[in-house]
Amino acid sequence: MLHVVVLAAGKGTRMVSSLAKVLHEAAGRPLLTWVLDAVGGLNPDRVVVVVGHQADEVRRLLPADSVAVIQEPQLGTGHAVMIAMDAATVGGDDTVVVVPGDMPLVRAASLVELLEAHASAGVAATVLTAVVAEPGTHGRVLRDASGVVTAIVEHADATSAQQEVPEVNTSVYAFRAAPLMAALAALRPDNAKGELYLTDVVARLTESGHRVSAVVLGDPEEALGVNTPDELAQAAQILAERAV
Repeated sequence: MLHVVVLAAGKGTRMVSSLAKVLHEAAGRPLLTWVLDAVGGLNPDRVVVVVGHQADEVRRLLPADSVAVIQEPQLGTGHAVMIAMDAATVGGDDTVVVVPGDMPLVRAASLVELLEAHASAGVAATVLTAVVAEPGTHGRVLRDASGVVTAIVEHADATSAQQEVPEVNTSVYAFRAAPLMAALAALRPDNAKGELYLTDVVARLTESGHRVSAVVLGDPEEALGVNTPDELAQAAQILAERAV
């Protein structure tokens, strides 16, 4: 089975608004609805949306056949995926795709490419990445000398050398469920925020002998996550241009 987990629990402090981040509108629609449309292109067996801030309002945006699970308290993205998988009763042979709810520019075709590459590679996880001129606060994708993905390091925890890496994590992943479950169980909040990072799953997988691959977005614009009013305006402009 194919399960899609959409992460939509965050408040979005940097939006400087009382509105939950995924409820902000770009080009006339809430951010979350753009993501749900893209996810629909995968024809998943189940969509689980992790909600938190203004959960009732977020639930109203969800398709009738989706499952909403509340994350309270919010202990990080790794924790969010844990509770989503519990709610979906995911089996070890299943596939789990994780997508943030604040990425309105990601296209269904890119998600399909990720899933197909993951299936053909036979790896434990496949990360959707982008090569950008200004990595900003994105997590950096680390590879070994042969180009194999070995870890993702959050910006706040990256060394100055790692912050120079131009390949960034979009926070979109495809996983085989069994190794994902084991890696999630091994997560520890050993980071600047004291949270369980989903990004740490990549290092856990490689440390336990699993392979992790990556698909690089052809259009890095799709990697834009909305965290600030400026990014919201940027996303709205791009979506409007696409509609012309």
